[in-house]
This record gives sequence, structure tokens and C-alpha cells, in this order.
Amino acid sequence: MVGGPLLWFARDLAVLHEKRIVGRGGFVDTDPVVLREIDCRRAELVLAIDDWVHRGVPQHRLGATLHTETIGAVIDRLAESSVRAHHALMTMAAHDEMLHGAWHHLAELADAYDDLVREVTAGRRRLPEW
Repeated sequence: MVGGPLLWFARDLAVLHEKRIVGRGGFVDTDPVVLREIDCRRAELVLAIDDWVHRGVPQHRLGATLHTETIGAVIDRLAESSVRAHHALMTMAAHDEMLHGAWHHLAELADAYDDLVREVTAGRRRLPEW
């Protein structure tokens, strides 16, 4: 589940989160139409990820525990957390607890993603189909 299209989808999600969280030149666009467009594009990318996973990764249904989120939703959260952590790195003092918290959160999400991939490929966990 690593590489190929997933990297492109994740990058595109990160760019969208950056527009929402950081904005251009530090100014976030608060126009509801723009924010809705960003969210619609994110939803499309999440669906594209889920479709790619559904078509390319065998799902073991018997005895596998259902995970609460799709891979697309997990990658979307990873992209958002990555943007927040990098923004914190660029704007906060090295000793700031919020900076450390942002990177800790990103590391936990990355570990959870790795665990999920391992569990799905081993047939111990299955993904929702929605």
C-alpha cells in the first residue's frame, strides 16, 4: 500500500490541507465557497484512494476485524497532521510544547497507519467499503 498512486494522492491532500490551514503567504482564505471546494476535492481524493485500495489489495473477510476508517480517511488525516507539524516547525520556537505535540501526533498516526497496513495485508483486519 506504499508508493505509486498513494503518494500522489497523499501529496494532493497535503496541498489542500495547506491551503486550508496555512494559506498563501500566511493568509488563510475563509471564503465558504473556497473551503467547500477544498473539502469536495479532498472527498474525491479519499474516494480515489479507497477505490485504488479496493481494486488492488485483497480483503480477507472471514475472521478479520473491521477497521473503523478507510485507508483514504487515514491518509487524509496523515496529510493534515503533516501540514500542521511542518507549519509548527516553521512558526514556533524549538521548545514550544505545541510543536512537540504536533510532531508526536504525526508520529502516532504514521505508526497506526503502518500497523493498519500490516494487519490488512496479513488478513487480520479488513477495511470498510463505503
